[in-house]
Amino acid sequence: MPTQSSERWVDDGNNMVEMFEELGYETDLQYAEDVVENQLSQIENMITRGVDLLIIASIDGEALSDVLDQAERLDIPVIAYDRLIMNSEHVSYYATFDNFGVGELQGKYIEEQLGLADGKGPFNIELFAGSPDDNNAYFFWDGAMSILQPYIDNEQLVVRSGQTEFSQGATLRWSGSEAQERMDNLLSAHYSDVDIDAVYSPFDGISLGVISSLKAVGYGTDNKPLPIITGQDAERSSVRSIISGEQTQTIFKDTRLLAERAVNMAEALLKGEEPEVNDTETYDNNAKVVPAYLIEPASVDINNYQEVLIESGYYDESELN
Repeated sequence: MPTQSSERWVDDGNNMVEMFEELGYETDLQYAEDVVENQLSQIENMITRGVDLLIIASIDGEALSDVLDQAERLDIPVIAYDRLIMNSEHVSYYATFDNFGVGELQGKYIEEQLGLADGKGPFNIELFAGSPDDNNAYFFWDGAMSILQPYIDNEQLVVRSGQTEFSQGATLRWSGSEAQERMDNLLSAHYSDVDIDAVYSPFDGISLGVISSLKAVGYGTDNKPLPIITGQDAERSSVRSIISGEQTQTIFKDTRLLAERAVNMAEALLKGEEPEVNDTETYDNNAKVVPAYLIEPASVDINNYQEVLIESGYYDESELN
């Protein structure tokens, strides 16, 4: 797993360990704290110790080719978890969510909340993207822009900074502090005399950084309400933010389902069977099209968080107070 600083990776890891151990497997769960060299070293050590299978949520999807060559020489199957591993034929399967669909849900939320389909506008929006070393970030962006770009083109949505390319909005390692700094710069350069109506954010950590920046210049009051702000992962801190009326929306990706899917794939491989997939076309890692299983995400806001997150048992209400 990439890092313990994002609670979703902690949940992912713990869910898989629990499921594997219930099936009688031994597990070794490691976190690299978003340091690529740490992750490479951890994987090499696992290979040296003779593991039977690797499940990897990569930090940098393009940095693992050499270490996966080692796994291939020892016939150790590799499942890419949530983030596609690039440039290697030795990625057996990929368990993830419908990442383009995540971006679509975020874009549609902005579309609906602003009444764009009804012709309302113009509205001011700024766009944030994920980490350029994470293949998923491009899918999120493309999904969102498939909804938002037509409104930018017809000027119902106005990006006052002019920063409408992925590279301009990219946020290395999904860093909330980097997002906050960029938002500070956008506000001072382009919004001293007008308000911002929406911020497209692909991830909760980025969203909270954006909110901190906005509140620092007076947003979040009756006279100056916060803009619509999207997010992803339904992290506890962001769900609390939604409940308190700050962040507007997040995308819920049920890590229990993803962990279960990865464990099922692993068990099939270890038994010499064919894992179940539902996508054999989308995820080309530049060396092969990796067979994948995609899980549907869900949009969450103040109106449905109890039903989606609490009634499903994902969170206890006490965790969100």
